[in-house]
Amino acid sequence: MPPPPPREILRLPSFAFFWCATTLRAFGGAIAGVAFQILIVTVLNATPVQISVLSALSVAPYLVLGFLVGALMDRWRRQRTLVITSVGRALVLAAVPVLILTDTLTFGTLAAVILTLGVLTLFADSAAQPLLPRIVPRRSLVQANARLGQSGTVAETAGPALGGALFTALGAPLLFLLEAVINAVAAVLQSRIRVVEPPAPRRAAGRHVGHDIVDGMRFTYRHPTLRPLALSVHVWFLGNSIVMTVFAVYVLRELALPAWAFGVALAAAGVGGFAGALIAPSLGARWGAGRAILCGRALVVVPWLVLGFAPLTAETDVALTLAVVAGAQLLYGAAMGIEDANDISYRQSVAPDAIQGRMNATIRTVNRAVFLVGALAAGLLMSAFGFASTLVVGAVVFAVAAVVIVVSPLRDARHDDEVGSG
Repeated sequence: MPPPPPREILRLPSFAFFWCATTLRAFGGAIAGVAFQILIVTVLNATPVQISVLSALSVAPYLVLGFLVGALMDRWRRQRTLVITSVGRALVLAAVPVLILTDTLTFGTLAAVILTLGVLTLFADSAAQPLLPRIVPRRSLVQANARLGQSGTVAETAGPALGGALFTALGAPLLFLLEAVINAVAAVLQSRIRVVEPPAPRRAAGRHVGHDIVDGMRFTYRHPTLRPLALSVHVWFLGNSIVMTVFAVYVLRELALPAWAFGVALAAAGVGGFAGALIAPSLGARWGAGRAILCGRALVVVPWLVLGFAPLTAETDVALTLAVVAGAQLLYGAAMGIEDANDISYRQSVAPDAIQGRMNATIRTVNRAVFLVGALAAGLLMSAFGFASTLVVGAVVFAVAAVVIVVSPLRDARHDDEVGSG
């Protein structure tokens, strides 16, 4: 007889604090993202080159420091890292109103702010994923990640609109001050998490952090089920980079969808993501982790094939175009909701605690590099073959990510596989 399902995970006090802090930061991050965009364009009057540089600075820490930070998270206290990074973000965000009011907000100072926030976010992300398995029981990881995915989806969907409204109502100085308060509250919540983190063993003589990083990569890419999972995720990020680079320009320019309708379509993705995260735990329990992840990987192919082959033009009725685009986004969001909770939970459940930080950092850092390659490739594909054909190419890449699972041992993996096993 299978074990009884875990109780509602939010009743676990430590996870409740973790979830509340994470949700607050998700909303804060979505609001701040919009606020920074408005600030860059309307207050700083940045040039296109400056906008590109500022955008790159937010992801540069992942590429430059990702492996190193992951190795450090297997030796540092992860909860303390979360608290320190939230306090750091609060201080950095509180500096923005000062820069605005003292008329010292320049490209250089804003670049320093964005780069610092990027580094702090990298440390926070690298600490959060490996900390979660120490907060909740192993069998409850899918439910915990599903709860995080649900609130994250709501934040991503509602946060930008809320950010724009707050920027208009409060102005930039007060909005960034509010952002600082949000991160300070998150730090307080994170400090309330009760978790046991034993100290890492001393390194053997002659070993250094470089050896730790290599060990993490070796473990990830030699593990019988984590290897195909990592490769599938990398291919998925390539496909996602391609379709997301072309999606907005295709829908707004080629199909002439009004801005309000574009917003509705994006909101549909949020609804789908929430629904997918709701059913993710039951699918993972019934089918196993591998097949649940495969379901998400396969499902995500459909919406982009539909958009690539649908006979839509700028002359098509707006209602019909919106129905197709929103339906595709709904399915896209649902696929991500299903696979994310099961993907992350399987990684957390099968990797030993001592290597969690490095394993996650290895996958995350390579994903960021692949995403940049996909964005550049999308530009070349759009120029050579057009928007719709590029979406089809992205769908084919998504299909390859699913095939990687089909032909590997990951297909039969379950969330209760032994730690370190495949």
